[in-house]
Amino acid sequence: MIEEFKKFIMRGNVLDMAIGIIIGAAFGKIVSSFVSDILMPPLGLLIGRIDFSNLFLNLSSTPVATLAEARAAGLPVIAYGSFLNAVIDFLIVSFAIFMLIRQVNRLMPAKPEPKPARLCPYCKTEIPEDATRCPHCTSDLGSKL
Repeated sequence: MIEEFKKFIMRGNVLDMAIGIIIGAAFGKIVSSFVSDILMPPLGLLIGRIDFSNLFLNLSSTPVATLAEARAAGLPVIAYGSFLNAVIDFLIVSFAIFMLIRQVNRLMPAKPEPKPARLCPYCKTEIPEDATRCPHCTSDLGSKL
């Protein structure tokens, strides 16, 4: 069983998938940092000195000034600013993946267009290109095609 597991793990596509997941997780952290530390502060400044990560809706009657205070007090809150950051993270990651796949598709050789199947003129079933008689209806194809 251990040998079978080793063979499974060492297969190329399993290793490729594992590497992709690790790189994807690291890329996600980079994008999250980009959004919360670089993109959102100037955007908040342009909109009117708003800190998106601190936007929340307090669901309790206890007044608090920041999201950190509310969480430290264990108050129920809807942290929609964090949600906005997560949505922007997702959009940036999705766009980056789209651009990567688009470039990979450009580099990959184009698949040749498949030739249309040859059909028997009598029974309309697919037949080999060099057939002289239809294997399905036994019609003579010598003069028809």
